[in-house]
Amino acid sequence: MFDLHRLRLLRELKHRGTLAAVAAALSYAPSSVSQQLSQLEAEVGVPLLEPVGRRVRLTEQAEILVAHTEAVLERLERAEADIAASLTDLTGTLRIASFQTAALALVPAALGLLRDRHPRLRVHLTQMEPERALPALQARDFDLVLAEEYPGNPNPRSAELEQEDLLDDPLHLALPQPVEAAPTAALRSLAEHPWVMEPEGTAARHWAMTLCRNAGFEPDVRFETTDLLLHLRLVEHKQAAAFLPGLVWSGQPTTVALAQLPRGQRTRRIFTVVRRGRGRHPAVRACREALLEAVALSDSRAGRR
Repeated sequence: MFDLHRLRLLRELKHRGTLAAVAAALSYAPSSVSQQLSQLEAEVGVPLLEPVGRRVRLTEQAEILVAHTEAVLERLERAEADIAASLTDLTGTLRIASFQTAALALVPAALGLLRDRHPRLRVHLTQMEPERALPALQARDFDLVLAEEYPGNPNPRSAELEQEDLLDDPLHLALPQPVEAAPTAALRSLAEHPWVMEPEGTAARHWAMTLCRNAGFEPDVRFETTDLLLHLRLVEHKQAAAFLPGLVWSGQPTTVALAQLPRGQRTRRIFTVVRRGRGRHPAVRACREALLEAVALSDSRAGRR
């Protein structure tokens, strides 16, 4: 029988990419990780790694082993969930990653509900964009991730992860001054204006660039940041135009002129993601319920039903 600890190291290597990254994540020496994987190769009887420049990659046989390891770990996730469900109170640590606007608008209220209902449950929150948080979830750095999906830009869906919808968040064109025009015309009116957008490589940036190009212009992006509160401040000071989601106001009155976006581009989907089998864990279920209540509270403050 293969050693599960060594199999997990092989799986970590698949998700983290390098022996150094595996060693750093697990607080091991790189030489120790390499030695353990060499012993696993001896157990299996075939090469599991092959050099590619200064890195290594998994062989076909290693990929087969990782697939079986994922199935074993999923069963262990379910066993952990079943044991937790048999207890009368929630304990332990729940590790959450959330992007900024959800962390500001929804997570604090959800944390308050969890503290009142499950005082022995420790929640650890990290602000992180979904592009980094979802791979970290697969690598078991988090238990639950809040993620987003922009219209026309579906995220790749891993068979190892499970999603559950949280809300549809309205998207707006935020202008330095009001414009009376149809959605596409309002967008075109900003063709020569400076813009603030999220950095290259993010889903939000890809969506925003596509929206502008479909309107017939290349935006003059002078400011780049994942901080949407800075986006808002730049619009308030008439330094830039931006695309802003409803959650940026956290249920408070809007502070800049807004215009509708073209049809089909007016909401982003926000959802929670867990590893397959983890959704049954009582702490995950309690967190998802608290987040849904936080959404209802935010909607009531914003006057939505």
